[in-house]
Amino acid sequence: MSIVRDLAAVAKGMSVTFGEIFQPTEVENYPDGPGPFRGAKFEERYRGRHVLQRDENGLEKCVACFLCAAACPSNCIHIEAAENTAEQRISSAERYAKVYNIDYNRCIFCGYCVEACPTDAITHGHGFELSSLNTTSLVMRKEDLLAPMPDSPAKLESSTQ
Repeated sequence: MSIVRDLAAVAKGMSVTFGEIFQPTEVENYPDGPGPFRGAKFEERYRGRHVLQRDENGLEKCVACFLCAAACPSNCIHIEAAENTAEQRISSAERYAKVYNIDYNRCIFCGYCVEACPTDAITHGHGFELSSLNTTSLVMRKEDLLAPMPDSPAKLESSTQ
């Protein structure tokens, strides 16, 4: 009796397959699809490529406390700290991250670095096109991760006039 039931299940599955063979294929053209991100639809909590944030004055928020590197289970964050000087301010604290590298060959996008950061300097962005055939291009440097400079109020006033 089980053989008849198994054959009936196979016949039912094959009928669905043969019914779909002659239907037109529906394909969403990903890069050129509708939407603000060319067809990509992001959830609010999507964990994409990391972004090193700046404060409202354009200074880096990272104070090189090493908490993100300590929290990382895959050990993919490398930081080297340096001291701020009166002539050259990089961050608002005493130290700043002279070198900040994330190795996306090892990153598992767990979000522990974002949770550990006391200054909210590192966040997850919506960048998702990270694939590469060259593994050295997957080591993102500080320059690659920094958020763009915010527009100053003086720039905004001059552009509106």
